[in-house]
Amino acid sequence: MTASLTALEIRALLLDIEGTTTPIEFVHQVLFPYARAHAAEYLARNQDSAGVLEAIALLRDERAAEVRLKPDTTYVPVLEYVYSLMDRDKKSPGLKALQGLIWQDGYKSGELRGQVYPDVVPAFERWRARGIDIYIYSSGSVLAQRLLFGSTGAGDLTTFLNDYFDTAVGPKVSPDSYGVIAARIHVPPP
Repeated sequence: MTASLTALEIRALLLDIEGTTTPIEFVHQVLFPYARAHAAEYLARNQDSAGVLEAIALLRDERAAEVRLKPDTTYVPVLEYVYSLMDRDKKSPGLKALQGLIWQDGYKSGELRGQVYPDVVPAFERWRARGIDIYIYSSGSVLAQRLLFGSTGAGDLTTFLNDYFDTAVGPKVSPDSYGVIAARIHVPPP
């Protein structure tokens, strides 16, 4: 039998973004279409940047792994593969890295602004006042998470957040991923 925690014993909260702090519609109807609409131009304009080169390397490795699992002799250009991942809603590290970079441009230009539910700021304030650490774990890149929370209509909410985790710690469906996060934040899982 597992012991349950009381509210006074909670030291840390690990939150998702989609549907938890942020409307799913914002992600699917604003962020994803923005990345798709700007991908070609962004890749062309930033093809030699370190971030894009890292994302492309991840994408090429992912594509090679897919081909090993399912033989495919066709050559697929990076942009076509990116669109394919978007169409399949894949939680691809390479895609998530590239989307984060594209969104960074959108947030910087003011075309994008993070959205959170109205109860998020009061909840963050309550938890912070109680000494509870707040962490985010999302399939979106850490960069994308920071951008979203740093530019909301309620202001910069990154000051409430202790750290961010993405699928670099492992898939969200894997219990081992949560063990990795618990170890990193020095809080034993319940």
